[in-house]
Amino acid sequence: MKHLELHILQSFPVACLNRDDLNSPKTAIFGGVQRARVSSQSWKRAIREMAKDTLPNMAGQRTRLVVARLSRHLTEGGLPPEISSCLAEMAASQISKLDSKKDADNFLKVTTLCFLSDMEFKSIAAAILDKENKNLQEEITQLIKHTTELNEAQTAKKKDEEIEKIKGSLEKAKKACDKLIAKDTSKAIKSVQLKDAADIALFGRMVANDHSLTLEGAAMFSHALSSHKVNNEIDFFAAVDDLQPQEESGAGMTGTLEFNSATYYRFAAVNLDMLADKDHLQALSVDERKKVVRAFIEATLQAVPGARKNSMNAATLPGYVLGVVRSSGHPVQLVNAFEKPVPFEKPVRAYGGKGLFETSLEAMKAEREKLNSTWGLDKKELFNGAIPEMKLADFLDKVCAYVD
Repeated sequence: MKHLELHILQSFPVACLNRDDLNSPKTAIFGGVQRARVSSQSWKRAIREMAKDTLPNMAGQRTRLVVARLSRHLTEGGLPPEISSCLAEMAASQISKLDSKKDADNFLKVTTLCFLSDMEFKSIAAAILDKENKNLQEEITQLIKHTTELNEAQTAKKKDEEIEKIKGSLEKAKKACDKLIAKDTSKAIKSVQLKDAADIALFGRMVANDHSLTLEGAAMFSHALSSHKVNNEIDFFAAVDDLQPQEESGAGMTGTLEFNSATYYRFAAVNLDMLADKDHLQALSVDERKKVVRAFIEATLQAVPGARKNSMNAATLPGYVLGVVRSSGHPVQLVNAFEKPVPFEKPVRAYGGKGLFETSLEAMKAEREKLNSTWGLDKKELFNGAIPEMKLADFLDKVCAYVD
């Protein structure tokens, strides 16, 4: 497969880029020592959000509010709100299990986040509203009829036997609709090309209820790891109560937060062949795909996870980026350059020693040379270039030349 690799070195100051369940910076053991870690999911979220700002068709939506969204489209299509909600629940249940919890507007949620595009939501609604689907329209008519009858019977306080009879007819109509919608929901999603959701093509999705809707993402990420040993530190803070009497001593509040600082090795790759196939972005023109890849690379290089961005702003840019386009094979990380933790050559830079970033860069370049000489990886290279050895704009132009 033809693919792009991005090998990124980036230093961060005091930060908590990605927290665990105890509100501490995430870590991992690598090479026998503890490293700072940022999960791939955390960074992917930041990348998706930044890419959306520069490219409109990076617009997939990850949500549990599937019923509410579908119901709105069905209501706009002319169905009564109560019926729209019922049919939306049927369609949503084909994608994920329905949760017992409801949202603020009283719609059921699904149990897991679903990654869908706006066109896919509209396609599902269009399939339900399709006048050519006479069987479904007949069952929807029965559903509306029996729902109306039940509401009228309950309002008129009719006998329990009559109400139960109507409820039976209503349940029968619901089951008939559910059976027909089950066939149409998956078909409707598959019929839509991802023109308006390049991020779904890049990051992929999993649909547990219908594996045929699962899509392998063309982009690949590793967890970012520090090139050196890291121990989390504790920040003790005290806040002043502005209205506290002057004669009263002590802080209004005290507490602790954990943080660390590190130089990270980050790795991302894109399968350029997969990105252009029929299940991904084949429907886009070559120029449109180039815009997608360009937006993805820019966001991958510049996006930073948003944790504690106001209290521990860690918005830095990469110090070094190596980009490689290979004609075949699989992406290869350079993370083993740091299996032996990178040390300071001397403890203080002012004494002529090298910092962690410089030492990490030397180790990464040495690892690349070793892999190339041993495995001949460079024979498959169509392009290799680095920032800051070339400007970002030139880097993007050269990489995108290999997108087809």
